[in-house]
Amino acid sequence: MAGFRARSTSGEPAKGRPGQKGTAGYRRRSESHRKEHEDKRSARGSGDRVRDVIFGVLRQVSAQDAYANLVLPGALKSAGLSGRDAAFATELTYGTLRARGLLDAVIAEAAGRPVGKIDETVLDALRLGAYQILRTRVDDHAAVNTTVELVKANGEEKAAGFTNGVLRRITRSSPQEWLDTVTAGAEPLAALALRHAHPLWVAEVFNGALGGTTESPAEELEAALDADDQRPQVHLAARPGQISAEELALVTGGEEGRWSPYAVYLPEGDPGTLEPVQEGLASVQDEGSLLIALALLRAAVDGDRGRWLDLCAGPGGKTAFLASWAMGDGARVDAVEPAEHRAELVRTATRGLPVTVHVGDGRELSGIQGLDVPAGDRPGYDRVLVDAPCTGLGALRRRPEARWRKDAADVAPLVSLQRDLLRSALAATAPGGVTVYSTCSPHPAETTEVVRAVAEETGAVIEDATALFPELTGVDGPFVQLWPHRHGTDAMFFAVLRRPVPTATG
Repeated sequence: MAGFRARSTSGEPAKGRPGQKGTAGYRRRSESHRKEHEDKRSARGSGDRVRDVIFGVLRQVSAQDAYANLVLPGALKSAGLSGRDAAFATELTYGTLRARGLLDAVIAEAAGRPVGKIDETVLDALRLGAYQILRTRVDDHAAVNTTVELVKANGEEKAAGFTNGVLRRITRSSPQEWLDTVTAGAEPLAALALRHAHPLWVAEVFNGALGGTTESPAEELEAALDADDQRPQVHLAARPGQISAEELALVTGGEEGRWSPYAVYLPEGDPGTLEPVQEGLASVQDEGSLLIALALLRAAVDGDRGRWLDLCAGPGGKTAFLASWAMGDGARVDAVEPAEHRAELVRTATRGLPVTVHVGDGRELSGIQGLDVPAGDRPGYDRVLVDAPCTGLGALRRRPEARWRKDAADVAPLVSLQRDLLRSALAATAPGGVTVYSTCSPHPAETTEVVRAVAEETGAVIEDATALFPELTGVDGPFVQLWPHRHGTDAMFFAVLRRPVPTATG
């Protein structure tokens, strides 16, 4: 399923439908008609307000490459959904998007045709219906009927019978039977990937990072894929010096984290409505991110002058955590972010904290005014964080549509950027200072290979990052690779590098 691509929307004529010549004039008229048709459908609705919202988001994700986490909150608010209705809508939206590849395999089998030959609007409805049948406790009858009504309400009345037939066919077999059917004859790794709704290439990356091979998948691979296929728990970060994790847990009804003294786990609910988050005392942040920031703070530095640098600062979560600590230590943080709109997010997140935000390219620090890069009597920064842009394979569970949009070809350009950023960070680090390199990816090409290559090239010393977290289990050192199935965090990676102090000669 990793190679599946959605049906083209390039305007090519559909087979068996005469009169569609593909001309610009026809496309303009067709687009105008389609928009008018969609406006009428939207006004009508299916009679199920919750599923109308879900389906609207699914269509935006499929047709407009929207991100569910950005459009769903507004859709819920516009529809006046809250509480259990909002939670139900969120579960069905994210779950349907997360499981797309597996759902498509089942739908294709039940429909007797490739999903690429099914109208995209109908296909999104089928995905929603199939998800409810296969992965929720929603009554089969309700799942089928509400999906058929969605299809009718969205201008596909002629496909109602087809939709009904496909979904009823799915209800006749158990979820386990469908898993067995769609993975029959597949290689072990491909079968595991499909069972847990991952593209094959992503499963291959996880397998390699866990020490497995194609012939002999890693023992932990299924647990890793399964954890990545589950709805993630919301983590909060208590801001140092402003609120403790114990206080935050009491106020929010959460539970203190396992690994970071600043983490709190939320059982459920919208964290944006919590008073500590609204007041800036806490933020929504995976516990793994806190460990990365703590690694930078805990690493020993020769003569810390309180000059810290966050080289890839947007959207500002780690920067704010570091700056909260810096305030108590009398330190300052320079935050570099190339995109102005993300730099503004950093300014918002760090308002009132000792942070200066700079808009510029982290690979060319000499071109950014006001930075403490080594020059003359300026030794550079004592602590530098490089939370590098990456494939994001370690946070797929939090971005439900992402696994089906990414491609193995994305890796190489990112690796080149990551190496350049790490070189730049080490060049900006004072002798005796430390650089922490991190990614939200377990891909060895983005993690250990980047660190080892740049360390060898620059002479930086790789420190044992695990020594900073003696309570952290399931890590081998000198690097730290976190995993959802081991640690409950995203699959984040970090390494600590020290710039050596030159030895005197003569």
